Amino acid sequence: MQVEPLDAIYGRRFDDADAAAKLEIWEEIARYLQRFVEPGSTVLDLACDRGHFIRAIEAREKWATDARDVSAYLDDDVHFVRADGLELASELGHEYFDVVFMSNYLEHLPSGDAVVEQFRVAGELLRSGGRAIVLQPNIRLVGGRYWDFIDHKVALTERSLAEAAELAGLEVERTITRFLPYTTKSRLPQSRRLVRAYLAFPPAWLVLGKQTLFIARRP
Repeated sequence: MQVEPLDAIYGRRFDDADAAAKLEIWEEIARYLQRFVEPGSTVLDLACDRGHFIRAIEAREKWATDARDVSAYLDDDVHFVRADGLELASELGHEYFDVVFMSNYLEHLPSGDAVVEQFRVAGELLRSGGRAIVLQPNIRLVGGRYWDFIDHKVALTERSLAEAAELAGLEVERTITRFLPYTTKSRLPQSRRLVRAYLAFPPAWLVLGKQTLFIARRP
């Protein structure tokens, strides 16, 4: 059986043990992000991978999409649509979602123009006042390690995220430039207890934070 390129990359990069550890970490990250997501919201996890965010966030209605078929990893209450993120405007309802979430995804797109287009598509899916929430490695903070992953194609900072979102017609609501460490393979934090302590102590973000939390709204 032929293995799809994305399956080969992610199967090698994260095994089942890594995925279990990531879920514990994501439960704490989602606990923090819940302040930006009303429990009664309709939420889309775009390019969801194994769905760590959508499985952990509290929402009235949960949706997830990915270019791969990852439905086997998702809970029964998650509606899954297999689709390319740039084509979602033809796959999902316009102005249907309160939140579109993207994590460690935009750097995989082929160009800066594609990043702008992805924000535009997210804006079409969002209701008026809805939020696009992005967790994004920041090349200005990560440096050369940004290119350690063969599928990273677009270099992004907090400023280029804001420019792309604004070009797509969204309004920047909040930017936390230094938020999370670069990857879950970073030295710290690596456990639920450490993640909770880290998120409760923003001064630590200034030392370890290499990913940016970026939030934009549809007007």
